[in-house]
Amino acid sequence: MPGLQKPVALILFLIFTGFVFSSCGVVKNGTVTERPEENFAETGSLIQEGQASWYGPKFHGKLTANGEIYDMDDLTAAHRTLPFNTKVRVTNKANGKSVDVRINDRGPYVGNRIIDLSRQAAREIDMMDAGVGNITINLLNEGDRPITSSNSSSRESFTVQLASFDTEQRAVEESGKISGSEVVQIPVGGRNIYRVYYGTYTSAADAEKKMREMRRRGIVGFVKQREN
Repeated sequence: MPGLQKPVALILFLIFTGFVFSSCGVVKNGTVTERPEENFAETGSLIQEGQASWYGPKFHGKLTANGEIYDMDDLTAAHRTLPFNTKVRVTNKANGKSVDVRINDRGPYVGNRIIDLSRQAAREIDMMDAGVGNITINLLNEGDRPITSSNSSSRESFTVQLASFDTEQRAVEESGKISGSEVVQIPVGGRNIYRVYYGTYTSAADAEKKMREMRRRGIVGFVKQREN
């Protein structure tokens, strides 16, 4: 009947638009969000430029942010947001010397510095005596995750992690119990894990405040950097 055409068309339109929005990663409680971003960094491309520093004896033998033992004689570096195991080329602008390092730690947290080199890496580009230097960072190989516009910046973000699962179903079930939470799919070591997050915060202090509030409600979690 002609009079039914408009309602049917409207229903089909609503179904279609709902499918489009769900496929674009709209965050809803109990659903999986991959937070897709275009990979803007290709091998050899410039990621950042700014000031570098180095760290050595005081931290030698201690745990790095990814759980390794820091060896100041290895060619490694700390960066605030680059995915762990990303390999980059750091070039000293003062002399043109370069060194290839692997990201296995977080930092630096002094001023506007963007990368903290191991002692050996700083030695390779003649930066030890100066302590700091103006550098460029170029991508060599992606690490645990693709390089995106957010995880190659020097502005980290934080969340309260409530759980982590090997299967999407279990993560969605857990998220469904906590209003405002989300499931984020994370590629790690060639497989996907599913973490239940609550909120995004620009400082660890704000995330800790929310974590304490949730614990008073009987919800246990911990603060973590979203880029890790």
